[in-house]
Amino acid sequence: MTAATLLHGPITAADLVRRWWLRRLGRVVRPLIRRRELRVAVLGSAMVCTALAATLIAPLWLLILGPLVWGVPHLVADLRYMLVRPGYHRRLGLAVLAGPPLAWVALGGHLLWGFLAAALALAVARASPGRRALGVVMMAALAGGFAALGRTGDVLFAHLHNAIAVLLWWAWRPRSSRLHWLPLALMVAASGFLVSDAALWAVRASGGLQWFGGEMGPEYQVWRLSPGVGPEWALRLVLLFCFAQTIHYGVWLGLLPDEDRGRATPPTYRARWAGLVADMGRPLLAAAIAVAVLLALWAARDLMAACHGYFRMARFHGHLELIAAGLLLVEGGARDRSEETGVKGHVG
Repeated sequence: MTAATLLHGPITAADLVRRWWLRRLGRVVRPLIRRRELRVAVLGSAMVCTALAATLIAPLWLLILGPLVWGVPHLVADLRYMLVRPGYHRRLGLAVLAGPPLAWVALGGHLLWGFLAAALALAVARASPGRRALGVVMMAALAGGFAALGRTGDVLFAHLHNAIAVLLWWAWRPRSSRLHWLPLALMVAASGFLVSDAALWAVRASGGLQWFGGEMGPEYQVWRLSPGVGPEWALRLVLLFCFAQTIHYGVWLGLLPDEDRGRATPPTYRARWAGLVADMGRPLLAAAIAVAVLLALWAARDLMAACHGYFRMARFHGHLELIAAGLLLVEGGARDRSEETGVKGHVG
């Protein structure tokens, strides 16, 4: 039985629910349907508020379950929007030069190989020699800085890579309004709040630091996400990462797909699946579904081992995002991705 057959029922049910809600909400949601920038601003703002509330109520479970539930879908989205939709997979120079070191990172190589991949990608960017050279120098400086930090550099990159998705979303296409500044402002405000005394008091009052599984409690998350940091700031950084990681997934699975479509109106779930199949192909999607199912079964047996397994598998994608951000910067900023890839009226 194929993935399409298995998903036919849930997709049809989701479209029926979607149609039912749209009919009952009527004029209330009509502006959101017609105006993409308004819809993205509202959904992005709601996403920030939801992520902040979840971080204050159950941050440790969010850190554990977020990657296990949304990790594989977000990796597929990463490949789709960072590689396939911009057409980078068709550029031989990028594949030959940047592909091997990026693959080595995916297989367990040091993160510095990812910076080498990014530098090589910028070296063959479609830009002037000066812009390419500047991009390579900047990437070399980043690599040197992270190398000097040792393990702290690895942790810092994990924190910063959450922000790369937000920056890519912000720069993805030209906009006719400033509505996208609203969710961005809320993200900044929420991040500032999460490193305050008030956030620590709120999460302790909710009991969120006592809810976790697989021995991945506060001490483990501090070791993983803020090693060597004093007790005053260690938990704050854990909360900040929890929030930023949730936003990271929301950007890849919600905001960026909406921004990338050629049509301003949102498609049905059936059309979304058709667009995903057209971009990624059925074999890769079937493999992704299989990996997600195996990850869930692994988590049911050993939660901590499953989390570690996911992060080993996914460690390449931060550098893939860095490559895409660098190419976007060096090759000329925001563009209409549907026109760039030759796909008009994309439905996915």
